[in-house]
Amino acid sequence: MKQTQQRVAETLLRERGIMRLAELHRAGITAATVGRMEQTGEVRRLARGLYKLADTEPGLHHDMAEAVKRVPRGIICLISALSFHELTLEIPSKVWVAIGAKDWMPTGNGQTIQVVRYTDRFLKEGVETHIVDKVPVKMFDVPSTIADCFRHPRKMALSVAIEGLQEALRQRKAAPAEIAKQAKRRGSYTLLRPYLEAFTNG
Repeated sequence: MKQTQQRVAETLLRERGIMRLAELHRAGITAATVGRMEQTGEVRRLARGLYKLADTEPGLHHDMAEAVKRVPRGIICLISALSFHELTLEIPSKVWVAIGAKDWMPTGNGQTIQVVRYTDRFLKEGVETHIVDKVPVKMFDVPSTIADCFRHPRKMALSVAIEGLQEALRQRKAAPAEIAKQAKRRGSYTLLRPYLEAFTNG
């Protein structure tokens, strides 16, 4: 028995968590079908062209899953990555996303995304993928995140970067040598070094 577009859409959304309208369209679902599902309350629009099933409960880091769906080339970074890695008590009010120097940046549509422009070489190193609410989310690993926090002290409080470094060492989520290596590669070793030495020699 051939499934209706509505049932196919429901199955896909349940499997993938969040989908863009373009993704649904490639699966044979028309915008009209999605519109009807929204009107009946079966799906909820998160932003322009971005949908989820209305009966699914968002997880702790749902905002990150939504952000990377809105910015497909984006990588979760800085304080948002610190939060995901459980290295800060700060609750970011925005989702911090790294993109390339010439990549498209979303505007408006509710969710607050803080975009940070990275050079290509930084976007290709230290990236790992985590599944968040069934969505593959690219994010910088712990050593790269710590190094980047010290590389952008004006974008966030230096105290948050220091807290992240201290917690990464205390929880043994990254070795001092790994953090130092990434800090040297990413240009933040001069600022990070005294704190790293204090925490490892104290």
